[in-house]
Amino acid sequence: MVWFSILRHDICRTSSLVQGGLIRKISCCFRSPGVHAVIVLRFGQWLMRRHVFTRVPLTSLYLFLYHRIKAKWGIEIPRQTAVGDGLYIGHFGGIVVAPEAVIGKHCSISHDVTIGVSGQGEKKGWPIIGDNVYIAPGAKVFGKIRIGNNVEIGANAVIHSDIPDNAVVVLDPGYKIISFKDHEL
Repeated sequence: MVWFSILRHDICRTSSLVQGGLIRKISCCFRSPGVHAVIVLRFGQWLMRRHVFTRVPLTSLYLFLYHRIKAKWGIEIPRQTAVGDGLYIGHFGGIVVAPEAVIGKHCSISHDVTIGVSGQGEKKGWPIIGDNVYIAPGAKVFGKIRIGNNVEIGANAVIHSDIPDNAVVVLDPGYKIISFKDHEL
């Protein structure tokens, strides 16, 4: 039951970011659009790996839930997207992720974020996002690029080329790396 462990880690991450006691944490997680979206995402990913006799009858349920999340909360993360555990969606609205994108562990996505495809021919591609990445409201990440680990992408930044590890990126007018820490291994 690896999928259940991943889902539990996603929900526990949301719970750890909520202030207050156990009842408040459970209540906030139960009402969170981000948790709803992650549950549907993980259900869809689990369903893709099932036998056809399980997959066929439950696919209509997944599609109903997926489109409900998309219409009600404005969160569109297809089940084909490779997403590491610990995904946190802080706010609902305007979140669009391409099916071929790759998102690492402990990624935080804010509202109005697009992670999508760009280019044509050999330049066509999708982002590969590392671990421990924060994507602020309004950021657009697109194209055949690699975002490093421990990166913070500021509000409304437009990212269209590679970002190294441990960087903080802000709008200027495309983006500008304002901090870079080189860690020795």
